[in-house]
Parts: sequence; structure tokens; C-alpha cells
Amino acid sequence: MARVVVDVMLKPEILDPQGQAIAGACSRLGFEGVAQVRQGKRFEVEVEGEVDDAKLADVRRLAETVLANTVIEDFEVRVDA
Repeated sequence: MARVVVDVMLKPEILDPQGQAIAGACSRLGFEGVAQVRQGKRFEVEVEGEVDDAKLADVRRLAETVLANTVIEDFEVRVDA
């Protein structure tokens, strides 16, 4: 089995209230120098056999249709080493 990772993040122009709340809490908790936090999601997709271009294309299609809302989110697909 091979693992393909899909990282999903809100697009930069989309407001991220959870990230803002975390960034605001950082200084109160003693974590200085944190300017911004953006929250996201990580999906680990296990595929049978070797990961080739066709399987990566399938995972990209999965990300576009199920894992990410492409109106407000960007995603990145990579093979986990």
C-alpha cells in the first residue's frame, strides 16, 4: 500500500476565524512572534500498489469532488515518503 496526502487549506482571501482565534491566543499563552495562523485539513489516502500518474490523477479528482470545496479551498496532493 502507498499513501497519498491531500492538504486542504482555505484560499488566502477567505476569512479564517479559527485561525484568527488561535493567533490571538498565541500571545496570551506566551508564544511571541506569531503573526498569522491558517487552519486546514489533511487527508491520508491509502492506495493499492505503486502510485503512478493515473492514481495521482484519481486522488486529485477525489480531492476536487469530495475532500475540498474548491470555491473557497485550495488543495495539494503529494505522495507520502
